[in-house]
This record gives sequence, C-alpha cells and structure tokens, in this order.
Amino acid sequence: MLVQIIAVLCVIGLAIGQILFKVSATSLSETGSFLALKTATTLFAAMAIYGITSLAWVWVLQKIELGRVYPLMALAFVLVPVGSHFVFGERFQPQYFVGVALIMIGIVVAVRA
Repeated sequence: MLVQIIAVLCVIGLAIGQILFKVSATSLSETGSFLALKTATTLFAAMAIYGITSLAWVWVLQKIELGRVYPLMALAFVLVPVGSHFVFGERFQPQYFVGVALIMIGIVVAVRA
C-alpha cells in the first residue's frame, strides 16, 4: 500500500513540476532572463521536485513491476490541466471531461489487470 501511495505522490509531484515549469516560462517571457528571481526560483523548484520525484520513482520501481505501476502516470494528464485551470485560469472544453473519464477508466482497468 505504501508503494502505491508513493507512486501517486510521484505523479502529483510531476504535475506540480509541470505547473512550476509553466510559471517559470511565463516569468522568462516577462523578464527575458533566467537570472530573474522569480524565473530562477520557480525553475529551480520545478527541477528539484522532478529530481526528488525521480528518486522516489526509482524506489517505487524496486518494489513493484513497471507495467503495474506505470498506468498511474496517466493521472498527470488529468492533474496538470486541472492545476493549469486554477493557477493560470485556463479553460476546459467539454470534450476534456470525456477524455478525463476515459483516462480514469483506463487507469482502473490497467491497474487491476
């Protein structure tokens, strides 16, 4: 059970990292410099989260087969757009919700296989 929780935390970490990469990209567009405080800070945070998440993912893969845990990575396709809605105000089209439902069904089917 702990392995699955850590795996889900890895996916959440990757989603947060993607949001932070977008924040740093937006800051870079505004400042034109990687050395600007906001750009450098958010970029470093995103990279740190990715690094920590990668180490945790390696630990997860020591404990469980890749084919059994990798479908959880599809949760990122749900979490990143939801995060972008709250952080950047991005809007969803109705077909997005159909896609999310299909992804969730696919995750359940794949994990239970």
